[in-house]
Amino acid sequence: MTVSPAARRKARHYAMQALYQWQMAGSTLSAIEAEFRTDNDMSKVDVPYFQELLHTVPKQLTELEAAFGPHLQDRALDELDPITQALLRLATYELKARLDVPYKVVINEAVSLAKKFGATDSHKFINGVLDRTAADLRAVEVQATKKG
Repeated sequence: MTVSPAARRKARHYAMQALYQWQMAGSTLSAIEAEFRTDNDMSKVDVPYFQELLHTVPKQLTELEAAFGPHLQDRALDELDPITQALLRLATYELKARLDVPYKVVINEAVSLAKKFGATDSHKFINGVLDRTAADLRAVEVQATKKG
């Protein structure tokens, strides 16, 4: 079964919001998932992808933050706003674990969500951090793209 890009985009959109809620409210992931399923029309969402992002990102928080942390430049993780944190964690998970998704798509989706939900110009910061993170996690793919 092929999943449409729009369904994936909606899955990321809801996953980012759900991860933000998890971080801010401290509710359980199951409770947040149930709330999203109740409050939103999930008929056009890649629900398995939403579930994967929502439940796997928190489990891998330490390793995800270790992957993008060195690229935060002069900022500490706890200085970043919660939307930026959620987007960096989500996108880094995709870069690390979802090799079926091209790294440029991962970065573009995160930047798009940052433009919609993030602080002014946070999309530029997120783009830079994810570019450098992708060069670490997907070196072969990044190099192949630059040569082509």
